[in-house]
Amino acid sequence: AIGTRFSDRVLGNPKKFADQAKILQFDVDAAEINKNIRVTSSVIGDVKEILTRINEKLTQLDHNSWVEHVLAYAKTFPLTYHKEGLSGPFVIEKIYEMTKGNAIMVTEVGQHQMWAAQYYKYSKPRTLLTSGGLGTMGYGLGAAIGAQTANPDRTVVNIAGDGCFRMNMNELATASREKLPLIEVIINNHGLGMVRQWQTLFYEKHYSATVLDDGVDYVKLSEAMGATARRVKTQEEFEKAFADALKSKTPFVIDCIIDSDDKVWPMVAPGKPINESFDEEDYNATQGGN
Repeated sequence: AIGTRFSDRVLGNPKKFADQAKILQFDVDAAEINKNIRVTSSVIGDVKEILTRINEKLTQLDHNSWVEHVLAYAKTFPLTYHKEGLSGPFVIEKIYEMTKGNAIMVTEVGQHQMWAAQYYKYSKPRTLLTSGGLGTMGYGLGAAIGAQTANPDRTVVNIAGDGCFRMNMNELATASREKLPLIEVIINNHGLGMVRQWQTLFYEKHYSATVLDDGVDYVKLSEAMGATARRVKTQEEFEKAFADALKSKTPFVIDCIIDSDDKVWPMVAPGKPINESFDEEDYNATQGGN
């Protein structure tokens, strides 16, 4: 484990986490060692220095059979989503297709962040900019501005939820002033989708502080700050809008209206081990098909 804090989303149930493995933890901060999980051994220091020294002592091993075994799972248990209507997974797959996998993808935090990780096929380093488990809503637009400034000839796409867009949308004015052709795609479910998903699955649909259906018009806001903006509600509308965005010389915002109850799958219930994750089919089976 290298530079990880062993958060609850990684561990699931800490008592059952990697219970058949020896755990070696590298971290620059001694306080992180044995904080959330007991490790077999640890090394405290700069990761670059640690790995450099360890690589000098290791011989090259061949793990082709294990890699093939793992890749076979992707074919046996592929990610799936409902193909009808506009959805987060569709948007991400279409962006991959239309950019031929050559975009720099940036994310905010939430369901859209998970979909961006699941449905865009990354093959090059430094092409996914995300705050990961830090959960930094508002990170994406600023990061996209930086990425576009550093790579003026690349397509830079920031994937945002409507909640995250509100956190830093004023920076569209910065992008407009600098004439940066970044593309902002808002996956708009009129709520804080990831929290709503938890409230639906585990808290009897008590939607506390997650409903954002208040009539704010992101298209008009974006236009007021100098960007081109479109609202789309169908797959065809998104494809046309994104094609126009790819040709734009200035910021382009696409407000994608999706269902408020679209969910990210698979899911791990709080306090459960990772190997007890479940998907939509599993969930519906436990709910009697409802």
